[in-house]
Amino acid sequence: MIARTKLTAIQAGLPDKRNVGEVFHAFLRLGLSSFGGPIAHFVFFHRELILNRQWISEAGYVDLVALCQLLPGPASSQVAFALGYLRAGIAGAFAAIIAFAAPSATAMILIAYRFQSFHPGLLQGLKLSAAAVVAQAVWSMATRFCIDRTRLSVAIVSACIILLAPSAWL
Repeated sequence: MIARTKLTAIQAGLPDKRNVGEVFHAFLRLGLSSFGGPIAHFVFFHRELILNRQWISEAGYVDLVALCQLLPGPASSQVAFALGYLRAGIAGAFAAIIAFAAPSATAMILIAYRFQSFHPGLLQGLKLSAAAVVAQAVWSMATRFCIDRTRLSVAIVSACIILLAPSAWL
């Protein structure tokens, strides 16, 4: 009886393998609508998966983003992979990354194929719209993560260093 109770408690903490379809659908929707790069992706993930669907806690999400920022590679893809894993195990991780990356990969292939025929004004408009999305995402993250003087000071000093001394090492 005690062993059965412990087994149930352990299983309660494991990802639910039945949620793979939910993970795929959520990340396909995000992959089709989330433009602007990793910072913007974090905001879209937060809004859809943390606030709306409550897959993990706010603190857990902040820790996950911080961890993925430290790892080499594309941070937003790592966060997507991790969120899929937390929701539905290894199958959920692969469902998340495939559904999230496939729309942008397809768009990049199509754009590369037709790049020479694009009007320069179209590309300039795309750059401006991406800049607006990223600016909104940065503002949203700053208001949520810089909640005390210490964090705000670190953010300001970091931004100044990056802006004043642009380098690949920074």
